[in-house]
Amino acid sequence: MKQLLSYIYPVTKTIESKYSGTLEITWYNGKKHLNSANANYSYGSLQRILKYGIEKIELSKVNSILVLGMGGGSVIKTLRTDFKYTNAIEAVELDPVIIDIAKSEFGIEDNQHLKIHCTDAFNFIEANTKLFDLIIIDLYIDLSVPDKFLSTTFWDHVLNSKSSKGYLLFNASVKETDIDNVETLVSYLKTKVYKVAVYKKVNKTNTLIITSFLYNIIN
Repeated sequence: MKQLLSYIYPVTKTIESKYSGTLEITWYNGKKHLNSANANYSYGSLQRILKYGIEKIELSKVNSILVLGMGGGSVIKTLRTDFKYTNAIEAVELDPVIIDIAKSEFGIEDNQHLKIHCTDAFNFIEANTKLFDLIIIDLYIDLSVPDKFLSTTFWDHVLNSKSSKGYLLFNASVKETDIDNVETLVSYLKTKVYKVAVYKKVNKTNTLIITSFLYNIIN
């Protein structure tokens, strides 16, 4: 019924979270989205933005994926449904409320091909010893990336968790005021990896950064 009504007007329920504030699960035009007070967290514009980035990556060469900032799991749904990716994915999400929403509202839960870690992404990547062929970084609180996820310390740990031929896909910014931080990070990454590509105003909003071991980012 909610799905049908959503073609007439949005149908929303709210859930309170210690980490994310008021979260909204909204049916709109037959599709369900997860939003914070000011931003789409999953299954709306964010899903289109990350799909744009994934299209630049040769997934046929990717055997393992780490998602830092799972949210409601829309990027996992995109990988499985749109790109038919069947290999292992590990996902990190700080907020247990969001993990519960991902399971109950969107069907994203632990299984033999998906391992979900409920922990802080900084702590996880600092302790991690595994290598991944693709690391997707989507670490927002509402409209902002917390400062610690823009630090060289964090990114050194991320780079140490990337396989020698792996990719990084970073949903870097929404706000124009963050552009200086993004440019500083790009300059740093260029000293560490072979190729850094920056895509601005993806879906008319976000900046994406993609790195690869060779000039093999798909145009």
